Amino acid sequence: MSHAGTAATPVDPTGHRPRICPLCEATCGLLVEFDGRLARSVRPNPHDRFSHGYACAKGLGLARLDGDPDRLTVPLVRRDGRLRETSWEEAFAEIGRRLPPLVAEDPQSVAVYTGNPAAHHLDHTLYLPALLGAIGSRNLFSPASMDTWPKNLVTALLYGTGIGMSLPDIDRTDHLLLLGSNPVVSNGSTVCAPGFARRLDDLRGRGGTLTVVDPARTRTAEMADRHLAIRPGTDAHLLMALLSVIDARGLADPGPAGAHVDGLDEVLALARPFTPERVAPVCGVGAREIEDLAIGFATAPAAVAHSRIGTCTQEYGSLANWLVEVLNIATGRLDVPGGAMFATPPAGGPTTWPGGPARPQSGRWRSRVRGLPEMLGELSVACLAEEILTPGPGQVRALITIAGNPARSVPRSAEVERALREVGFLLCLDTYLNETTRHADVVLPAPHMFAHGHMDLTLNHFQIRTVARYSPPALDPAPGEMPEWHQVLRIAAIVRGTPDLAIETMDDEIAAQAARRAGRLCGIGAEDVLAAVAPRRGPERLVDMRVRSGPFGDRFGAEADGLTLARLETTPDGVDLGPLEPRLPDVLRTPGSRVDVAPRCSPATCPGCGRASAPSPPPSSA
Repeated sequence: MSHAGTAATPVDPTGHRPRICPLCEATCGLLVEFDGRLARSVRPNPHDRFSHGYACAKGLGLARLDGDPDRLTVPLVRRDGRLRETSWEEAFAEIGRRLPPLVAEDPQSVAVYTGNPAAHHLDHTLYLPALLGAIGSRNLFSPASMDTWPKNLVTALLYGTGIGMSLPDIDRTDHLLLLGSNPVVSNGSTVCAPGFARRLDDLRGRGGTLTVVDPARTRTAEMADRHLAIRPGTDAHLLMALLSVIDARGLADPGPAGAHVDGLDEVLALARPFTPERVAPVCGVGAREIEDLAIGFATAPAAVAHSRIGTCTQEYGSLANWLVEVLNIATGRLDVPGGAMFATPPAGGPTTWPGGPARPQSGRWRSRVRGLPEMLGELSVACLAEEILTPGPGQVRALITIAGNPARSVPRSAEVERALREVGFLLCLDTYLNETTRHADVVLPAPHMFAHGHMDLTLNHFQIRTVARYSPPALDPAPGEMPEWHQVLRIAAIVRGTPDLAIETMDDEIAAQAARRAGRLCGIGAEDVLAAVAPRRGPERLVDMRVRSGPFGDRFGAEADGLTLARLETTPDGVDLGPLEPRLPDVLRTPGSRVDVAPRCSPATCPGCGRASAPSPPPSSA
């Protein structure tokens, strides 16, 4: 299939090609030097407008990954108990023989697991919905339920979308409070801020304060001005105590955001009993330290609290993450420079597209065996193995994994591997034989990692500065390779009962739908949108629509200086659109465009917080 309209990646004077790293949320800019089709060296891009020459070991190791002899290059099909190399046609024929009957009998008998790499890949971001729609199953799983769900839930409840998180404006703050986060090692998460350690040095260099709340003496904690070694699982108690002090000292003031906030007085009233003296023995932090932190945070010229995995992977993760947002709101830090701000993704998304209040994003259905609630369209991955192993109506009998290894990334590995052995049909889209794919019936390999374009449509919602970047494909697919979006659409066609439907036809269907949305955003017809992006095909066509109809786009010619994919292709170091700006109330997708800080997840519905009033702290093993 033609990739008409795809631009070759520009080459810098040293012979390196600029590339956005796809491996984590820092999205660093890299320079890749090729020897034929193999990456010979990878180094940081000093001219990248977002990362400014920073890159970590993961991105710099891409050359070794590119030349890894263990990478799969041809499809595999299980024959006589062994995975054997085969052709693409034979692999799809096996899928056609085994998957459609299960979907036809019961769509819920098919489950899909997507790993983290799929969230960073245009092929999956843009085309996976077509496959999920063809299957019609509610059994969708990802690592998010083990990682970010509490934060996503709170974001959805307060601001209306699970992806529209408030972000720490660390480059302009005076006091950064980090809870359960070690960004010096992790590069940050649910926040795109390459070179986090350098940014923390800058914070302290300008006289700011770094406070880290973490049970462990992490590398980030070692840099902190104040490290509170909290007892694990008691972050909510500490945060309630901070609010109690702020309320008692008369320091609560929501600032400009207060015009859009409801329920703050109710939450502050709930916090009053959680005095530092009561909470100190529970969380293992001294009452004086709690009081000093509360006053220092509330009185700093600019301050922001940010939480991450340590606050998510605990019993009261949703409560802790909710209280982080309440702390920012109560002290006037929401939607102001140096506080908790909202990104404006250059290619648009749920926080920029118009629309009324978002529909409920949790509890719309439940898992079959344990009845655990859905969240943001997914079920908890802790349910995956039992949904396969437990007989009865709706039992999962086929599993599709995409760029993921649930045998090692999901709790109770032995049970998960048993489920992978016993599931009726296992289809894996992956580049390696690993603990999951070794059980597969069919494995479809990805093409060369530099043979596709890259713009992280999801992570652009977490950027701490508005920079638009796109990496064009550096290479064409080699003979025998198949782009992943082709694979996804081919499987979707098979499930739909139209295995011979051309990829071009399916791509046109998806493009037509995208053109209708882009046209509504820009006040023009879908036909005009499609004409403007021609002759592009595939992901590039869809990305061009997103960019041109986005908040900084050219609106298909109406704004001469606006962004287009063509402009980004010729400026691979990125287009810097400036620091984050206030977005309330336009960013909200809540009823009445209001922030209700007292939603249904509150201390009143969380009896565990009653331990804060206990006369003695819980056992040290708690």
